[in-house]
Amino acid sequence: MATFGTLSDRLTETFRNLRTKGKLTAADVDGTVREIRRALLDADVALAVVKDFTAKVRERALGDEVNKALNPAQQVVQIVNEELIQILGGEQRRLQFAKTAPTVIMLAGLQGSGKTTFAGKLAKQLEGEGHTPLLVAADLQRPNAVNQLQVVAEQAGATIYAPEPGNGVGDPVKVSRDGVEHARRQQHDVVIIDTAGRLGVDAELMKQAADIRKAVDPDEVLFVIDAMIGQDAVNTAKAFQEGVDFTGVVLSKLDGDARGGAALSVASVTGRPIIFASTGERLEDLEPFHPDRMASRILDLGDILTLIEQAQQAFDEEEAAKMAEKLATEQFTLEDFLDQLQQMKKMGSMKKMLGMLPGMGQMKQQLEDFDEREIDRTEAIIRSMTPGERRNPKVLNGSRRLRIAKGSGMTVTDVNQLVQRFDQAAKMMKTVARGGTPNIPGMGPVPGMGRPGASSKRGKKGKGKASGSRSGNPAKRAAENAGIAPASTPTGSGFGLGGGAKTPTEADLAEIQKLFGKG
Repeated sequence: MATFGTLSDRLTETFRNLRTKGKLTAADVDGTVREIRRALLDADVALAVVKDFTAKVRERALGDEVNKALNPAQQVVQIVNEELIQILGGEQRRLQFAKTAPTVIMLAGLQGSGKTTFAGKLAKQLEGEGHTPLLVAADLQRPNAVNQLQVVAEQAGATIYAPEPGNGVGDPVKVSRDGVEHARRQQHDVVIIDTAGRLGVDAELMKQAADIRKAVDPDEVLFVIDAMIGQDAVNTAKAFQEGVDFTGVVLSKLDGDARGGAALSVASVTGRPIIFASTGERLEDLEPFHPDRMASRILDLGDILTLIEQAQQAFDEEEAAKMAEKLATEQFTLEDFLDQLQQMKKMGSMKKMLGMLPGMGQMKQQLEDFDEREIDRTEAIIRSMTPGERRNPKVLNGSRRLRIAKGSGMTVTDVNQLVQRFDQAAKMMKTVARGGTPNIPGMGPVPGMGRPGASSKRGKKGKGKASGSRSGNPAKRAAENAGIAPASTPTGSGFGLGGGAKTPTEADLAEIQKLFGKG
């Protein structure tokens, strides 16, 4: 996540130095805690939070749980992860809905913090969950705030209540009260009230927000805070807590490039949970906040659960079943490949998805160099083909490829590379669908899963001859004769899995086939 990028880099580097040590001394722990303190302070985390955090980490790191651990460095990482989860709120907190509709959600925060955009994002998310939200335009001070909410509501497909034009005209307390009554009459089960903000905290802002809260008695008051505003985030949060009080926090603009550490302090300082995180400009870029997942992202441990959830939302189960059947029957075509690209685009930014994988912080430059438009270029090439060409790429001769290249604005080389990559991918998927072992380009066969029939071919070739090794290296020859892979042969996979991989059982192969729709 961009906002916590610098903090993540600093912490990852600190832990990398620890892994070279078999046993940690008090000096090692003190040095590590010192680096963590510097990283947190540089990231704008509040001083009181840093002191409390590092004290707990040091106490636990010097305790028996690290001294008795088989891998002390990993144990320290685990301790930091657990303490980071605590300052982020501990456990996930969901929206609390009223027992009797409508549920009233009031938004508060400074001007420019992203309240209006968040209102639209929340409405869209609630719509997807089967609710019928109503947006109430109670920000009547900021120029064109009402118009902006109307545009956002239209994009989100939500209903809006905006009786006043705004721009300084109208009573926001009356609009809020009337909006709740309107929702009750029209049977909307959720009301989202977008209130006014100011450039800074002042008495007028607090009085208006307090009056609105008193008038509508909201079930949730969400404080929207810009994750990029630095240490002032904590002061602003305290002021709103004292003047209005709120039940939860929303972190906006987490896709920015600011240090953002002050946002980590809000939950700890106010004692209020972070409920949502806004991670982009699109209305879909809103995530429920999970303290454990955010801590994992900051420590470059990945966030596989969020990635899976996003995939489940984007991919249609019925379509996935059809695709699995096509793979099993070897009918996968470029048309199907195009459908898969469309599904991937629904999930959002590829960079963001790749960034959720463990260890991707160490490949930051490769992620930065990744061109999101490559998917659009691939789509353009496939769309420039006729239906017959998509179903059977073997008919693509030189003249057809030239026509496709001109139609898509690409080169013949680009078309050739796409067809070649598709052929390789199709072969690999067919192999797996049959229960075989995929030969991944650049990696060779998957370790521990030898090719079927390889031993019988060796037997035929060596018929009438000694079946032992002919290696000139005695140690290597002895190992080969014993049926053991020589030490010089790499047995680990490209994903860091070491040797010792065993030949898969029938149950293993059945499980693989089940994943591809054949089980």
